[in-house]
Amino acid sequence: MKNSLILAITLLIPTFAVAANYKANLNDAQIIAAIAVAANQVDIVAGKAAESKSSNSEVKAFAHRMITDHSDVIKQATALVTKLKVTPEESTLSKSLKSDGEKNLDRLNKLDGKSFNKTYISQEIVFHKQVLDVIDNKLLPSATNEELKALLVKVRTAVASHLEHAEKIQPVVDEMREPGK
Repeated sequence: MKNSLILAITLLIPTFAVAANYKANLNDAQIIAAIAVAANQVDIVAGKAAESKSSNSEVKAFAHRMITDHSDVIKQATALVTKLKVTPEESTLSKSLKSDGEKNLDRLNKLDGKSFNKTYISQEIVFHKQVLDVIDNKLLPSATNEELKALLVKVRTAVASHLEHAEKIQPVVDEMREPGK
């Protein structure tokens, strides 16, 4: 478990180091890009990998929830973009999220079985904790549109629920035995 957690933290440090050091206020268009395109897409892609690679029913169910919930956030953000006639803008934060998400997926794709499941769930715990921090300390304080703030609050609630779910199944995944052992 300790090694999986260290690996998960190592996988995500570059993304959130950029986020933590990103001093400039984000505008609403950059916030929408950060939450709708980057953070949610990262989790959808990782969830699809987990759905296809894992044989653990708890991991598969969690992954399915990530795909469904994060796809829904993208739909809501897209509807808000259309309503507000805003064009999402890339920022250092959204670019970093996408880039590091691709790197994390590459690493996950090299794993299988118990090591995949443990790393995926550990990574999800770290990711959701750090997304909560970014929402609380970067996105919410920077948002100016009230509808965008409301969406961020709604997303924050979902992210907190995802974190709780991942933390709940982590001990089960950590105790899994490899087939034949």
